[in-house]
Order: sequence, then C-alpha cells, then structure tokens
Amino acid sequence: MTIKIGERLPEGTLAEFIETETEGCSLGPNTFQVADLVKGKKIAIFGLPGAFTPTCSAKHVPGYVQNADALRAKGVDEIWCISVNDAFVMGAWGRDQKSTGIVRMMADGNAAFTKALGLDADFSKHGMGTRSQRYSMLVEDGVVKQLNVEQGGFDVSSAETMLTQLG
Repeated sequence: MTIKIGERLPEGTLAEFIETETEGCSLGPNTFQVADLVKGKKIAIFGLPGAFTPTCSAKHVPGYVQNADALRAKGVDEIWCISVNDAFVMGAWGRDQKSTGIVRMMADGNAAFTKALGLDADFSKHGMGTRSQRYSMLVEDGVVKQLNVEQGGFDVSSAETMLTQLG
C-alpha cells in the first residue's frame, strides 16, 4: 500500500556517507532513524531508481541542486535524495553531482524504507532488482503534505513541481 498525503512516514533507517567528521557522525557511512531526522523539519524528499542512471543524473538530482536556494526560501529545511543503493555509492554520486552540503544523498540499501513507503518497483528486467519508483514528497514533522509519483517518465517529481506546490 502506497503512503498517502496526511500519513506519517514509516519507521525506518537510512544511511548517509559523511564526508566531514563531526561530533556524533564519523567519516563514512552513518545510519540514521528517519523519525529522528524529520522531527520539527520541513523536508523535500525525492526518490529515484538508482545512482548514476541517466535521467536521475541528468535531470532529477541537478534540478534539486539548482533549485535548493529557492526551496529553502519557501521554508524547506532539508532536501533528501533516497535511492536503493549503498551509502558508498550514494556518497560517490553526491560528489559527482556536486550535491554535497545541498542535497542529502540517503541510501536505502536493502529497499526496506522504500518498501515501507509502498514505493518500491521491480527493475529485474533491467538487471537492477528491487528499486524505488520515481517520486517526490514534501514532509513536515514526519507527515506527508505533498506526494508526486511518476507514472513513467519524468514530469511530476521535479524540483520545479515541488516549488509550485510550496506556493
């Protein structure tokens, strides 16, 4: 069952490759409870099938990087990219996309969180196994306020769509 507007995000963990060590976060992959990360924050989240894939690399991530300041000006505290990849891959992709410090590249290596959202997809015919559907959502204090799930292609999950939904 796909998550709906008005519902709370499910329990789960996501991993992030930390580039700079800080108190409480060591270098390399760190695992975080989603519930802890979303408390009191407005977060623009977008999910996509995979790191380094064509549309994801050419359009989806760059759109959120380019529009990050505009999203923040409309009250967004953080921007997350979630993909069914490991934290090492997501960290490398973030460096490649020049998104470090702009978009948090969150790894859902086993697709557990993506499945809990009901946004998983079978990409076996492409040799990729279980992946994420392409989507975006606006989450406030853990509650979904906007949800845009692609029906094939790349239209409704863009940063530009998110900006129009923020008013």
